[in-house]
Amino acid sequence: MAKLQVAKPAAGRSANEQRPVKTVGFLIIPNFTTIGFASAVETLRMANLAARKQMFRTVIIAASLDPVMASNGMRILPDHSINDAPKLDILFVVGSNPIVSNHSSRPLLNWLRKLAHDQVPLGGICTGSHLLARADLLKGYRCTIHWEDIEALKERFPGIIISNQLFELDRDRYTCSGGVASMDMTLQLIAREPGGRDIAAHAAELLLCDRVRGAQEQQRVPLRQKLGTSQPKLSQMVAIMEANLEEPVGLEELARLNEVSVRQLERLFHKHLQRTPSQYYLELRLARARQLLLRSESQVRDIALACGFVSPAHFSKCYSRFFGVSPIGERKQVAAVH
Repeated sequence: MAKLQVAKPAAGRSANEQRPVKTVGFLIIPNFTTIGFASAVETLRMANLAARKQMFRTVIIAASLDPVMASNGMRILPDHSINDAPKLDILFVVGSNPIVSNHSSRPLLNWLRKLAHDQVPLGGICTGSHLLARADLLKGYRCTIHWEDIEALKERFPGIIISNQLFELDRDRYTCSGGVASMDMTLQLIAREPGGRDIAAHAAELLLCDRVRGAQEQQRVPLRQKLGTSQPKLSQMVAIMEANLEEPVGLEELARLNEVSVRQLERLFHKHLQRTPSQYYLELRLARARQLLLRSESQVRDIALACGFVSPAHFSKCYSRFFGVSPIGERKQVAAVH
């Protein structure tokens, strides 16, 4: 594990002169998600501890100076209102859960537009992306939002690019899906600072974060959310697949267990999951292999066998084709971050 190296300031200049403290604002919306908010704020605090000096100053902002209630009932007293907010280097909008449109007043939207005009980078945590979209500040940018709200955002704002990633860092727009993904996003932003890779790695250690997830990782949308209750046979087939990754079940056996023909099975997967059964099964096995690769010290050959691949070479070929990097290459990338 990389040892934290704190750069010494140049002669005659203080560390703060070399790297001015960045003021990071968090705009909290009534019914905001505490976990997304706290995960980002605490990550910045840990970065300060890792750097042994203040790199970031956090301020809490709201529409007014009244306490703001979170979705779990906690009340937070803001430091500033949008009318007296200090000069910011970054602003994150911490959205409400569920989305409530009347929380986006005209003065609030205009304030966000002014920040964008002043070239302040803007971020959205959880449904904060929805508020940025309402302010017309996401056109031409890639963004993301919690999987529960992806379809609603697509329907409401057809002109913006929405992904299923954990987070998106597109130029001066930073959005994440919420939950602990805001910690991953913040760690990646810290790593962009001068000397930030070591600081981000050490901050992750302080947070007991075993690895820093990258923006390329997707949110896992529960199958029941995709299908509802309308496709019990398909849900059962996927459950069988998930329970048999080491020794994959053949399509004929899968069809027999669910009392359908292979042709019916293939039609169900194509219609509802836009994949063949074999493709979907392979993706499940590769996703499990990636978890083992990044969260365990198992040998690549053992991971290959545990996920139903006939050989390490076949596993490496499939993994590289799907993720764009070999299993060994990805391990090296993660080790370099830590």
